[in-house]
Amino acid sequence: MSDVLIRAAGVGRDYGTGGGVVHAVRDVSFETGRGELVAVRGRSGAGKTTLLNIVGGLDKPTRGSVEVDGHDVSGAGEDALLKLRRSTIGFVFQSFGLIPILSAAENVSVPLRLAGFDPSARAERVALLLELVGLGGQANQRPFELSGGQQQRVAVARALANDPPLLIADEPTGQLDSDTGRAIMDLLRALVDARGMTALVATHDATLMDRADRVLTLRDGRLEA
Repeated sequence: MSDVLIRAAGVGRDYGTGGGVVHAVRDVSFETGRGELVAVRGRSGAGKTTLLNIVGGLDKPTRGSVEVDGHDVSGAGEDALLKLRRSTIGFVFQSFGLIPILSAAENVSVPLRLAGFDPSARAERVALLLELVGLGGQANQRPFELSGGQQQRVAVARALANDPPLLIADEPTGQLDSDTGRAIMDLLRALVDARGMTALVATHDATLMDRADRVLTLRDGRLEA
């Protein structure tokens, strides 16, 4: 098994607009190791979300290639990408992305249902994950009954459901106050240290950068030295 989890080589992403072509990501190359917390910083429009979406298989690069855990993400078909996202990559978004009518436990169980987990094993894993993120007592509460920080913790637990080697988080503290944001950052740092997973996190938050093993800076779609 390679110590490199993400390998991006010459990645570019262009979008056609009425006024011409927008180069959202330009010739980006980097590698991340296993068990590493990597922050991606840059101004709005710098290309952070586009880059994370390409690494996670949610978008295709116009040029270049991306491998995650030995899988060719950039060249994979939709079926292969679906399997990869279910088993290898967990996603955490700024907007939480929880299903409003489901409880915290039911939201966390969604990936496990899709993976065909036995109901008893599923319930046990959901309880374990909610305890892991400090929400064992909120299992039956729906998103509207939870604070922003609690909702994001549910989202983190859901992202960990299938024990992925890679966690991708796009501005996970963007909707949270500073104290709650720091708590989420501490949680991500602890998860990386305890589980040996890799986290790729887009952020404007200097506190998360302080907790990262490495910081990648994007400017106008390019990776700065």
